[in-house]
Amino acid sequence: MDYGTLRGIITIVVMVTFIGIFAWAYSSSRKQQFDDAANLVFSDDEQNSVSKDSGEQK
Repeated sequence: MDYGTLRGIITIVVMVTFIGIFAWAYSSSRKQQFDDAANLVFSDDEQNSVSKDSGEQK
């Protein structure tokens, strides 16, 4: 096996891996989980744990 064949095999493996990750990320069965993860920053759970008094004095 020469160097060119090895590079070709590595290219094919990387391309198949990329297509697999792409298919996994854009599959419709994962959409709800990704949407939930994207909205975690807007969840009210953290706001409830922070006291309403911000420490400012009037």
